[in-house]
Amino acid sequence: MTAITQFRLGSPAPEHDHPVEERRLEGNPLRTTWNHFTSASGDMNAGIWACEKGSWRIAFAPTKDEYFYVLEGRCRVIDEQGKAAEAGPGDAMVIPAGFKGVFEVVEPMRKHYVIVERGGA
Repeated sequence: MTAITQFRLGSPAPEHDHPVEERRLEGNPLRTTWNHFTSASGDMNAGIWACEKGSWRIAFAPTKDEYFYVLEGRCRVIDEQGKAAEAGPGDAMVIPAGFKGVFEVVEPMRKHYVIVERGGA
């Protein structure tokens, strides 16, 4: 039987990481992920992500989309042409498959995220 996942009722073990050195642009921010849900097929994940101030280059796979909703803090996503989109508390954003650019955490942040990997994990 499948069950509804309510984030407030569970606290998965946090996973910690930093941007890989060759992608880092500013700082070496600690990133913490609490993955609350992974679909049975492994093609969708949802949870909470937190990060310290810093920036790094990102390159999404052609099959990977991410939706996120900012709970606190502020970020900026900048595409390869230099166009920036900012998000703060209450804002939502989608980073589409194939996106390349920069993810900048302007103020330490926390967000809800949903990542979908089309065509399997």
